[in-house]
Amino acid sequence: MANRRQKPIRQVALERQLITIDSPRSPITEQYRTLRTNIEFSSFDQEYKTILVTSSSPGEGKSTTVSNLAVAFAQQGKKVLLIDTDLRKPTVHYTFNLKNVKGLTNVITKQATLTDVIQPTEVEHLTILTCGPIPPNPAELLGSEAMSQFIELAKTQYDIVLFDTPPILAVADTQILANKVDGTILVISSGNTEQEAARKSKDLLASAKGKIIGAVLNMKKAKDSKYYYYYGGD
Repeated sequence: MANRRQKPIRQVALERQLITIDSPRSPITEQYRTLRTNIEFSSFDQEYKTILVTSSSPGEGKSTTVSNLAVAFAQQGKKVLLIDTDLRKPTVHYTFNLKNVKGLTNVITKQATLTDVIQPTEVEHLTILTCGPIPPNPAELLGSEAMSQFIELAKTQYDIVLFDTPPILAVADTQILANKVDGTILVISSGNTEQEAARKSKDLLASAKGKIIGAVLNMKKAKDSKYYYYYGGD
């Protein structure tokens, strides 16, 4: 029997998650454009240049959501930087089929500059900053003055800066970062996220003085349709 050529794991992840690239006319892609538009309308009184996307627990679709949202903004012509700030279990480099040798942790610790470690993608205007080497002290790095300075620098170089973060109920990292960005989006998985978990996530963001822009209801099946509004894993 002839051996079938198998696709690399990262390529499979790319095809599974980036529907905004693979199916630009699909109803799901249109929902990401709607999400983009809603964010723009939300910033009528306050500009949202740095936006954090999180969820209550793993597997609720926050990484899929932030990646496709980044593509949607870039397709509009915005200069976009997507940063993997999950310094414990990073996945953005898998989604975009990139290497994760150097990244955010190198920049924060002054081992490299932003220009040194950013990576282009197949999407025009979209640049990725991977996590980099996983540190022993993620919360301390994200809460550092160096991280605050880095965010301010990124805001001067990009129209939109998006952050993929760990689930907020799992670790304190997301609360720390929420206080440093302009706004936060909470991803909720329909039929999976418990109401109490969503409520507690909202309370944690509020206690961290994070600005909640809104929530994305993920995996909600549209009536009379085989399509889902949003989809995907963590």
